[in-house]
This record gives sequence, structure tokens and C-alpha cells, in this order.
Amino acid sequence: MSAGAQTQAVAGEHAELRARIAELWARRTQLTEADAEARETVWEAVGLLDRGEARIAEVAPDGEVVVHEWLRHVLLLMFRVGKLEHSEAGPLRFADRLPLKREHPGVRVVPGAAARFGSYLEPGAILMPSFVNVGARVGSGTLIDTWATVGSCAQVGRDVHVSGGVGIGGVLEPPAAKPVVIEDEALLGSRCIVVEGARVGRGAVLGAGAILGPTIPVFDAQTGEELARGRVPDWSVAIAATRPREFPGGTFGLACVLVIKRLAEGERHDKAAIEALVRTHGASL
Repeated sequence: MSAGAQTQAVAGEHAELRARIAELWARRTQLTEADAEARETVWEAVGLLDRGEARIAEVAPDGEVVVHEWLRHVLLLMFRVGKLEHSEAGPLRFADRLPLKREHPGVRVVPGAAARFGSYLEPGAILMPSFVNVGARVGSGTLIDTWATVGSCAQVGRDVHVSGGVGIGGVLEPPAAKPVVIEDEALLGSRCIVVEGARVGRGAVLGAGAILGPTIPVFDAQTGEELARGRVPDWSVAIAATRPREFPGGTFGLACVLVIKRLAEGERHDKAAIEALVRTHGASL
């Protein structure tokens, strides 16, 4: 079944639940943690996200990112009606309105890793000591490496390598904001920052330390052409760079991203070759 067909099926199957969420959203300012019925409705919807039966966002057949706002409303409502409760993980003790996931069928979870209830981890995903926030989705075969974070509602595809210390930003508000999308087979180098609806295309490589957001320009190193802001094209290798800007106090370099190579569609990453390529340009993975 296509992504669009799946979306329509979920919307149809859960139309009654969606209507209840809309009613709660309309009077959200009146809700408190004392509203047990509202909390039950919200938790029913969060459970869909937790089991992977629904998702906050997805890439439509036309290539655009579609955000299912009613599910984002669910997460915002959760913080209004959820009770602050204590939980434990080994010797660690937490206080939150949302528990950690307790079940990870088919997922390797290394001690020190944590995923909140309402996130979905496909079987075959691997979490090193890292954090996955509510509403996020991590695909099969994807490695979330040490001290990396996957923010709320972020969508990370299959067979992705999210290197150590990467910060994938979350987004619950404002309502028009789009989540970060990392497409299948991408590689994010160490300490990258990808935020505010930025998108890394399928099979793309983003070198270490790069900052990617909606205001960050992406340039083609061969032509000098500015590509779409906040988006690394499919099957390309991109690195952190700067562009000169004049200010009263002098000329300063502002962040940008530079596409230094185009890969053949479907070409698998040769880590040694990619590392050598980016080092040639004074960067690294």
C-alpha cells in the first residue's frame, strides 16, 4: 500500500477518534490533569503513534512533506492532561507526564538509550546511548549513535546512520512548522545539527558539524548555484561551509552547506571513500 493510501486508511479508521481530539483541542485551555476522560482519549491516540499505526508526518508521492496536524495536537494535549508521575530505569528516577517506552520488540537498545512513549522504533533499529522524543519515528536498520538526539515528531527513515552527537531538532509548535525529515539511507556526520523542518534527502551524506535549517542556504560547489534552503538533495555529499557577509564591524562568515559531489542513485556509501572525499575539502564525517 502506498504512503498516501495508508494515510487515508488511518484517517478513515480513526475518524471518530480524530473528531474527539478536535473537540478537546477546541477547549484545550480549559483542560487539566483532572480530566480523566480527556486523558483516556489522548492516550488512545498517542498509542497509535507508539505502535507505528499512525505518524506525525510523511513524504507524499509528489515529494512534499505532509503533516498530520491532529496528531501533533494530540501531543500538545498530552502535556495538559497528563499527570506528573515518577518512574525508574535501573538506579535512575524520573518525573514526567509521559513514561519511557517499556517494550522494544526487535530493537536493540543499549544501556543509556531512552525513547519516550509515543515514539515509534521499527524492528531492526539500533539505539546506542541516545534519546528519541515523543512523536518521532525511527526506521528499520537505522543506527542512532551515542549522544545523538531525535527530537519530537522528527521522521528518520530506514538504513540511516545518525552519528555520535547529532542533534535532530523537534517541533510541536508553531502549528505551521514542519518536522525534520531524514530520508532512507542517509548518513549524518558527527555533531550535525538538523532543525526546524530541514530535510536530508535519500542516500545523502551530511558532513560533520554541518548546520541545516530553513534559513541555511545550500550551494552546489560545481556551479555556485543556490539550491533549496534547508534541504540536502537526494544522493549527494554535502559539508559545512561559510559564506562571506558584510557588516558594519567587518566581513564575517555565516553558515551554509556545500554540495561537493553527486552520487549515482542507489549508490551505497563507501565510508572510506566518502571520508577521503570530505577530508580533501578540509571536512570530515
